[in-house]
Amino acid sequence: MAIALRFFTCLVLTVCIVASVDAAITCGTVTSSLAPCATYLSSGGEVPPPCCAGVKKLNGMAQTTADRQQACKCLKAAAQGINPSLASSLPGKCSVSIPYPISMSTNCDNVK
Repeated sequence: MAIALRFFTCLVLTVCIVASVDAAITCGTVTSSLAPCATYLSSGGEVPPPCCAGVKKLNGMAQTTADRQQACKCLKAAAQGINPSLASSLPGKCSVSIPYPISMSTNCDNVK
């Protein structure tokens, strides 16, 4: 789990440094909110309750277009290091609806 979490964190922080969007949400916020999801996102199994709490918290924080676009970019970058089908299914498993798929093909600039 520690290796998966470190890899996940490195990917998200890399995007945070590169991304320059005027948003309140940072990749650090995304990383800390989704840290409890690292094991699930790399190997599946049961989604831990703290993971869903983080998903719900992050979704609640993304109130503006800029915030949603930034969160999308962070999630998209993080999806490079995890199981894509597990990542895309996570919002549904946590009963959260987000306005874009977590996928490498998502154009975050089109997220409203």
